[in-house]
Amino acid sequence: MNRKIPLKELFESHKNRNILLLGREGLFTDEEIARFLKKYQLFATKNLDDDVVATIEARQLNPIEEEISYLAYEKKIPSYKQEHFEALLSEEINDNELLMAIKLTNDQPRIQRLLSNTHLSESLFLKLLMLYQWHDEEEDNTHDRDVIVHTLRRYIPIGINEEDLHYSYVTLRRLATEATHPQLLLALLSFPNFHFVVRGKKRVSLRETIAKNRAISEEVAKRLYAFKEVEIYRALAGNSAVSLSMLAQLLKKEDSLIYRALATNPQIDEHIFTRLLQEEERTVELLLLHQPMDKARLKSIEKANLSKEIFAILGANEHLTKEVEIELLSIQNNPLLLVYLAQNQTLSQSSLLKLYEKKEPSINEALASNVNVPSRLLEELYITECSQSISEALAQNASTPKKILRALFEKGSLAIHQALASNGAIDADILDVLKIDTRLQSQLAQNPIMKQWYASVHNYDKNAGQLS
Repeated sequence: MNRKIPLKELFESHKNRNILLLGREGLFTDEEIARFLKKYQLFATKNLDDDVVATIEARQLNPIEEEISYLAYEKKIPSYKQEHFEALLSEEINDNELLMAIKLTNDQPRIQRLLSNTHLSESLFLKLLMLYQWHDEEEDNTHDRDVIVHTLRRYIPIGINEEDLHYSYVTLRRLATEATHPQLLLALLSFPNFHFVVRGKKRVSLRETIAKNRAISEEVAKRLYAFKEVEIYRALAGNSAVSLSMLAQLLKKEDSLIYRALATNPQIDEHIFTRLLQEEERTVELLLLHQPMDKARLKSIEKANLSKEIFAILGANEHLTKEVEIELLSIQNNPLLLVYLAQNQTLSQSSLLKLYEKKEPSINEALASNVNVPSRLLEELYITECSQSISEALAQNASTPKKILRALFEKGSLAIHQALASNGAIDADILDVLKIDTRLQSQLAQNPIMKQWYASVHNYDKNAGQLS
C-alpha cells in the first residue's frame, strides 16, 4: 500500500520536481495550475518520468491515462484526486489579485468557471457573481442559466432526487425570499429582473422579492429604491429592516398601497403613525391591527374620531401594552371590541377573566376558542353556556380539559368532530376514530399531530428513495 502524506505537505517537502496531471482540465486551466505550482517550485507535466512525485487524477481517464496511472502506482507514486487538488488551490487563491486580474481583462469565461467552484469562499463567490455580465438580449442564455444553477446549488440544499429544482426559476425566488446574507441579496440585484407567478395569478419580480426580505442592508435598500418602481416601493414600505428615513420618503409617494404596507411595518414612528390615521379605512384598519400600541398611540386614535367598528379592531391587536389592555377593557358600549379582545390570544389571563365577568353573552364563543383562557373558565363555559357554537369552539381549543373534549366527542355531532379533528390535544384513541372518517380529511390535515406524522412518512419515503 502506497503511503500518502497530505497534498500540501507533499508540495512543501519537494522542490524542482514534477506533478503528473492525468485527465481533462477541471475548474482550473493548465496555465492557472502551473502558476500555482510555481509557488512551491514544482512543475506540471503530462509525462511519467523520474521527477514525478505525485499524480493528480481527474474522475474520468482515457485508456492511455489509466495505463499511465497504473504504472505510477507500480512505482509507488502517490495519487491524489483532482477535486482535492482543486480544493487546495482554491484555498490559496489571493482574492484581491484574482479580482484585479479579472477586472482588467473582463475574463467572463473565467468567471463562469470560478462560479462553478464550490471550494471558493462565500466572499469571493459573491464578488465574482457581481462581476458576471448577464445576456439581457437573450431570453434563455446557456451561460446565464449555468450561473443561476451554480448560485442555487451553493445556497439551496435539496435532496438527491430533487436536483431539477436547481434548474427552476421558482427556486431563485425562494433564494431571494430566504437569503439571510445582505451581500448575497446585493449580488442578486445584479441578476436580470425575472418575474414569477405567485399562486397562479399575481406576477412578482425578483427585485420586489428582495425588497421584502428582512435581511436587506441599507445599501441594498438604497439600490432598490433607486430603481424607482412602485412595486419595489410598496415592498420596501412593509419591510421592518428599512430605515426610518427611507420609510418617511416612501410616505411622500402618496400611494394607497404604500400606505397600507407602512401601516403593517412596526418600525414607523409617531409622525408616520398619525399621518396614516388620516388615510382610507383599510389603511387605518391595518394600522390598528399591526402596530405596537401604547397609551400615547391610543390617545392619537381616540382623537381621530373613528367609527366604533373600526376602533374595535384594536381588540385584535397582538401588540398591546398592559396599560392599553386595561384602557380597552374599561370602554363602554362597544360589544365588537369585547369580541375581538376575547379572541386575542396575547391578552393576559387576568384581562380575559375580567372580560368574562362583564357577563356579555356575545363574547362567550370567542372566549371558548381562546387557548389563553384558564381551564377553569373553559369548564364553566362548558357547564353553563354549552350551546352548539360554544361546543364547537371548545372542541377546537387545545386548552380545553381532556375530559371535556372526550364528552364533546361522545355527542357524535359532525360539526364538533370537525373541530376536534384539528385539535392537537385530543387523546390518541379519539384521533384514531376520527382518522377513518373521510369527511374530516381537511381538518385532520391541520392537526399538529397529523402534520408531524405526515412529515415523518414523507421523510422516510424520501430517504428510502435515496437508498434505493
